[in-house]
Amino acid sequence: MTRFVWILLASLCFAANEAAVRKPAPRIPVAKRIQTLLALPPAQNARWGIHVLHLKQGRVLFERNANEQFTPASNTKLFSTALAMERLGPAHRFVTTIRSAHPPDAHGVIHGDLRMVGGGDPTLSGRAYPYQKDADRLSPLEPIEQLVEQLVARGVRQVRGDVAGDDRLYVWAPYPEGWTLDDSIWDYGAPVSALPFNDNTFTLSLRPAGEEGALSVLALNPPFLPFTVDNRVTTSANANSRVHLDRAPGSRHVRLYGSVGLKSRGVRQTLAVDDPALYAAFVLRDALTRRGIRVDGNAVALHRWTKEEPFDPSEGVELARRTSQPLTEVARVVNKVSQNLHAEILLREVARLKHNEATREAGLKEMEAFLAEIEAAPKSFHFEDGSGLSRRTLIAPATLTRLLAFMDTRPYAAEWDSLLPVAGEDGTLASRFEKEKKAAVIHAKTGTLATASALSGYLTTRRGARLAFSIIANNHTIPSSEIRKIIDRIALSLIED
Repeated sequence: MTRFVWILLASLCFAANEAAVRKPAPRIPVAKRIQTLLALPPAQNARWGIHVLHLKQGRVLFERNANEQFTPASNTKLFSTALAMERLGPAHRFVTTIRSAHPPDAHGVIHGDLRMVGGGDPTLSGRAYPYQKDADRLSPLEPIEQLVEQLVARGVRQVRGDVAGDDRLYVWAPYPEGWTLDDSIWDYGAPVSALPFNDNTFTLSLRPAGEEGALSVLALNPPFLPFTVDNRVTTSANANSRVHLDRAPGSRHVRLYGSVGLKSRGVRQTLAVDDPALYAAFVLRDALTRRGIRVDGNAVALHRWTKEEPFDPSEGVELARRTSQPLTEVARVVNKVSQNLHAEILLREVARLKHNEATREAGLKEMEAFLAEIEAAPKSFHFEDGSGLSRRTLIAPATLTRLLAFMDTRPYAAEWDSLLPVAGEDGTLASRFEKEKKAAVIHAKTGTLATASALSGYLTTRRGARLAFSIIANNHTIPSSEIRKIIDRIALSLIED
């Protein structure tokens, strides 16, 4: 064999080997990738419901138990915010007014009660609007102080009556079915009211004293509340702080015990109030007196106990007014940070404007009508609330993707997408996905309860396809953090399709 032939054969073999090296590895089908992840030991500890939909083609890429009902946790908020966008419109605003039976007389005296009439405004707080990641909160008193400033400008100098927090716009039924007694103690289970001030919560702060063994320094924000706090927390030389809190549901007495570290920053706990209207009245009364307006009466609450009780929010004379940010900004906070109270308010506001009946039941009736319009299977859902805190709310993954597909066709689809947390960047997904840069194409709503973890939303694959997906795990007994890792890996695997 000639030298030329040897060289030619060697070149051909090298080219063949190089082609083999350059040949891309076979793409693993999406179904096999997900099944591999679900076969991992942590995943075996949960019941899974998954539905993945190619939006342009309408093709199902993967499903498991997709039409069975699952506890969705805060994925429920996708429905309450979508319903609000559809029925109220992105530009809808909430209004809070201060009213009295008669205008102030020539001496600035209001003869009778002064009422702060709630309009369901979730923005009566120090929260930054529009939503900004890691934005500092302003003083929660600022919205009420703005209203008081208007009263001062009207010449009000004295109130010869009570200061009333009036939340009668919505029927007083603060806790949906399926919320627990323990929920009502904490900020995430704050009662639902048409007069929500500071998310119907207050914050206890405990700082170390100057020496070991001394009682910790207690502070409340806001500082004036109808609560008693029994502080038995001492300052310890230990680096760690260990503080325990006792409070019976519905009680206005809090007992604190344990210790805070001498060199620590202390401890903060955010708790729910039991009567938001009374809470707002206390804050308003204090703000009035601090501005030099004399108040002869007390802080009181006005509730409407049944839908049959008449209530006219425009009754009397309007003395001050505050208007909220548009609904889009309210809904963005609901989904980005998973705000339960605000989601419940949206449900009741829809009921008020569509049924003239501001109740949870009427809101759920309108939700059923909405789901019928988008042709969700009748037995694929059961709602008890608008936030997903209820353990009795159940939704099928395929119904979640049906909602997502519908909202992706609406004129405000881009606005809707912008309401969702961005993976690894903001909201409840800021610390998820282990800082994977490619995860930013995932825009999705989280959901977490003790034995339920969920993630539903949109993503764009490497090939440019837009997918809607819903991943729900129920009945797990291992830590939710372990289940969330599986959920995140499933979502990341979808990007590769």
